[in-house]
Amino acid sequence: MSERNTTITPSTSRSTKPPWLTVLVLMLSQAFTTGLAEAAEEYRTVSVADPYLEMRTGPGRGYPKFYVVNRGETVEIIMRKTDWFKVRAPNGKEGWVDRDQMELTLQPGGREIKFAQADREDFTDARWEAGVMAGDFGGANVISLYGGYSLNPNVSIEVWGSQILGNFSNGWMGSVNLTHETWPDWRISPFFTMGTGLIHTEPKSTIIQGEDRTDQIAHVGVGFRFYASRRFILRAEYKSYVVFTSRDENEEVEEWKAGFAFFF
Repeated sequence: MSERNTTITPSTSRSTKPPWLTVLVLMLSQAFTTGLAEAAEEYRTVSVADPYLEMRTGPGRGYPKFYVVNRGETVEIIMRKTDWFKVRAPNGKEGWVDRDQMELTLQPGGREIKFAQADREDFTDARWEAGVMAGDFGGANVISLYGGYSLNPNVSIEVWGSQILGNFSNGWMGSVNLTHETWPDWRISPFFTMGTGLIHTEPKSTIIQGEDRTDQIAHVGVGFRFYASRRFILRAEYKSYVVFTSRDENEEVEEWKAGFAFFF
């Protein structure tokens, strides 16, 4: 690719962050905070063995406590979001309780109860994934956010947003990718990806000011996902891009990235 993208360092003189990238950041932040509701296989009723059980308005410690269920009372488990459980008190109030508190409850008959943490089976069967990655884009620094949805254990669709920072230009890139995993049940799971999108480049100020450009892109790539622990994975990938310019010749760019992700 030409100098407009290939030797990029941070610049404070111009901002190239597109509005949709901000929206993507907010969406991914929400995904990390709350996850996706996992319906329980069946409703279960447990009794409170600790002095009390604190219910929050949402599945996270940032949500306020609004109700307390006392020892000896029962709660009905409605659904689970990662390590948070939505429960219903005897008076009909519904709220969220973390897994640590729920493991202090008792099953009917007084038996202790255990709730399994996310494991490799969840990694294989997970529907949603969100993550952040950083690396090199044709000699430029690139940082990317993405969210993905699995259509089945082998095929998923992903939406990506990237910020590119270089010596001679800054820019952003957005794409929609299709990813295929041949062995999704492996702890280290290789994948193939292909997709298309747009890249926008804003040259930095020089003696002769270049024009801002927005071009279509297409890519193919390979990579792997490594199950780390609980709901976290490490991910690394290589992509080869073609930039379809208005000039006679298209441009080719290579990209390497690595980062981490959260699945749910």
